[in-house]
Amino acid sequence: MDRRSFMLGTAAGALLISAKGLAFAQEAAGTAPDLAAFPRNETLIIHNPEGVIRNPAWFNNWVIGSGAGLSNGLHNLTTDTFWFIDPDAGIEGASENAIYNSLADDLWQYNEDFTEMTVKLKQGIYWSDGNEFTADDVVFTVEKHKATPGLAQNGAYNAQVASVEAVDPYTVKFTLNGPNSRFHTLFSIRWGGAWIMSKAQFEGVEDILSFPNDPPVSIGPYTLHSYDPNGTWYIWQRREDWQRTALGMIAEPKPKFIIYRNNISPDNRLIEMRNGNLDMVHDLSPEATFSIIKDDPQVQGWFPGFPYAHPDPTLVMAIFNLQKPLFTDKRVRWALALMLDARAMSMASYRGAATLSAISVPPTGTHPRDYHAPLQEFLTNYEITAGGNTVKPYDPTIGMQIADMVRGQFPDAPTDETAIRNAFGYGWWKQDIATAEALLTDAGFTKNGNQWMMPDGQPFSFSVMVPTDGVVNRLGAIIAQTWAQNGIGAEMEAASDTWDRQRVGNYDVNISWAVETWGGHPDLSFFLDSYHSEYIRPLGESQPDRNWMRWEDPRLDALIEKIRGSDFNDPVGIEYGHEFVKLHLEEMPNIPIMSYNVFSVQSNRFWTGWPNAENPYANPVTNWSNGRYIFTQISPVEGAV
Repeated sequence: MDRRSFMLGTAAGALLISAKGLAFAQEAAGTAPDLAAFPRNETLIIHNPEGVIRNPAWFNNWVIGSGAGLSNGLHNLTTDTFWFIDPDAGIEGASENAIYNSLADDLWQYNEDFTEMTVKLKQGIYWSDGNEFTADDVVFTVEKHKATPGLAQNGAYNAQVASVEAVDPYTVKFTLNGPNSRFHTLFSIRWGGAWIMSKAQFEGVEDILSFPNDPPVSIGPYTLHSYDPNGTWYIWQRREDWQRTALGMIAEPKPKFIIYRNNISPDNRLIEMRNGNLDMVHDLSPEATFSIIKDDPQVQGWFPGFPYAHPDPTLVMAIFNLQKPLFTDKRVRWALALMLDARAMSMASYRGAATLSAISVPPTGTHPRDYHAPLQEFLTNYEITAGGNTVKPYDPTIGMQIADMVRGQFPDAPTDETAIRNAFGYGWWKQDIATAEALLTDAGFTKNGNQWMMPDGQPFSFSVMVPTDGVVNRLGAIIAQTWAQNGIGAEMEAASDTWDRQRVGNYDVNISWAVETWGGHPDLSFFLDSYHSEYIRPLGESQPDRNWMRWEDPRLDALIEKIRGSDFNDPVGIEYGHEFVKLHLEEMPNIPIMSYNVFSVQSNRFWTGWPNAENPYANPVTNWSNGRYIFTQISPVEGAV
């Protein structure tokens, strides 16, 4: 049943809209549908962090730049592709090594030289219009994208795919333009990726770039029920044949209705959760999280106590612009690292709720098992020589020190050493001003009063670019302040266009991230492949994700090429990852600091069974499409209506 014929009461019917083409919403505060029409033991209400969705009637998520919503349920509930790789552990028994076979019946199969990939498809999966999903849909998707500039994967398919064929209804064979052992990751969802299109829905469309796809044909277990013409909420209804979807083959999605609400201010998120009108909030400020968890015992975060937040597989760092002469000497970069105080950065940014990482791998998902813990001995014994002296700069107790600092205010902070490391990180660099100054002196710098001067006699001055607000803004402020207190002419610059500027190299130091990983899988190619020198662009030209610092090193290229020639699941990948970490430490092309922790909270008032640090089966951050797996694991609270 589509959304035009299904209504719950006249209020919902009055709110229903069907718009074709581009119908842009007006600026509006986040509103709510008639929630009384939806029984709470059947209805899950989710905060979507998108602002006003200016093209609310657009559901063709393959078109770039449409102004439409994405994490409004569209890519969470209606889309699918071959595989998902969970940023956390994945559901036990349904995933292996955090990998789900979704539309694929098994893992990818390459030929010996990685120039061909064959995919076996699951049988018995149907689109919501009753058409069976087959290899024809896959072939149509790839060929349509290759032929249509403006579609999301046009560049990727043209660059990588020579041809694609349906060997039989449930087998697809890709012939690649060259060896590529990571081609399958294009169809492996971390946050988003290459979604499959319905051939029956799109084949007859004359101009796919202007086709709104309203209502969307869904290959997921939910279809569109209704939405706000002002673009602030979307309601999705579970399909009666949900068993004929990949997610339904794992387990039944428990909510009959899922409502995504967006454009809700931080204060109103708090109020709406307290009032029972939100079950999942994408993010609150650290202070708001501390408040609601203290006041409402039904609300939970990722950790059972402080610091509560979920560490995303994203690593916040101080990113140097290596194409500027200021930062070409690694001794200078190391000096700037050793001037920083990890405890001060944690308190200033996250009020102590940061998860630190001294290495260029986020301290999240399964990475502590594969990287942080095995490398502790190496880090503890790591040595730097400056001014003729050799020091060991790593302090493995920093996380425990921060836990002790916050425990007076937050007595629920962990006391167990393993729990502390998981929540606060393993360790970080000691603040060692003497060694930092010796490194600068070794690099030819001199000090004029309290101002460090470069070898050419000019003051060592630069800007530290940060976003206009939030935890990263606060982190950048303490970093710039610390450098300035130690004779560096560092000045914080708050900018609203940080992402655009870092892409073209219009910055000195940027507080952001150049590392994103799968999280639940040890392979680092998600970010590391982009570090190859073949992608580096000169200042002023657009740098591909994610080597924003433009780090170039033949040893790095050689390592990346070894990874490209290895299988995704080969344990040797972890060894290569360790090699990368050690090379990064030697060069310090950026300063890894902490994971991007998201203060996502969930209410157990109406639904329970949420993922958490003790049962990390999924990422609770609501705009990730991987969050769909949560809906199979939660249950309505008995008696909740």
